[in-house]
Amino acid sequence: MSKLTAPQLAPIQIPRPADSPGRRFLRSFLKHRLAVIGLLTLIVLGLLAACAPFLTSYTYDGQDFDIIGQPQAPSRTYPMGTDELGRDAFTRVLYGARISLMVGVLSALISTGLGVLIGALSGFYRGSVDTTLMRFTDVMLSIPLLPLVILLSGMMRPSVALLICIIGGLGWMGTARLVRGLFLSLREREYIEASRALGGSNNRIMFRHILPNAIGPIVVSTTLAVGSGIMLESALSFLGMGVQPPTPTWGNLLNNASQWLSGAPWLAIFPGLMILITVLAVNFLGDGLRDALDPRS
Repeated sequence: MSKLTAPQLAPIQIPRPADSPGRRFLRSFLKHRLAVIGLLTLIVLGLLAACAPFLTSYTYDGQDFDIIGQPQAPSRTYPMGTDELGRDAFTRVLYGARISLMVGVLSALISTGLGVLIGALSGFYRGSVDTTLMRFTDVMLSIPLLPLVILLSGMMRPSVALLICIIGGLGWMGTARLVRGLFLSLREREYIEASRALGGSNNRIMFRHILPNAIGPIVVSTTLAVGSGIMLESALSFLGMGVQPPTPTWGNLLNNASQWLSGAPWLAIFPGLMILITVLAVNFLGDGLRDALDPRS
């Protein structure tokens, strides 16, 4: 007599939740170790700059009159040494980070905003609008940026706000050409034609449908513009055309240290390292964002 066997039931498979774009982006970004290191570095630098009054007992223009005349080497009292006026170099580097990072971030936001607006109008409307805006962009690109910024800074007293506006107002051309190319490509997609057929206005199509699909390259461009802004501010301050002493920036700290390179090299080493670390971190972050936002990756 044969034995009856119970029918075997197939195991119940619970469907996995759909992988959201945010999770894909985060997973791809975390795989880029240098980008993660760059992001953490920028966070640490931002916290150090924001908490500068709590991390040092000195003010950026406070002087130790007992040691005026000759820079002092790094010690327990002054971890990064002092300058010839008896000011703590560590305190000045921290406060300099505030200005340099603020100039880099805000100028990048201004240049990105202008570039997105001009590129979007040019790529969407095409025709005479495109021709006019792109020829103006070509003219701006043909002018060397650093000499132009130096000229404008020399004509006006270079305050922090003015320096941000000058750097941001003269750095939008690359973003404009990038956004124009994206808009020329995206405006021909089927969903744009559908939105236009449903009566969508030009502004709605541009900023509601096209711009969100172009946000990836724009974010990467903005990130890289931060590094360019920091470098340009440092170059201007080093040449004496940027923020004027006693307000410290990494650039004018280098300018002040140039006359002490042989006797007190630490005055140039520490602000120079801060510029190097910050720009590298920004570039690593930009590379990671570019890979994570690339739909082909």
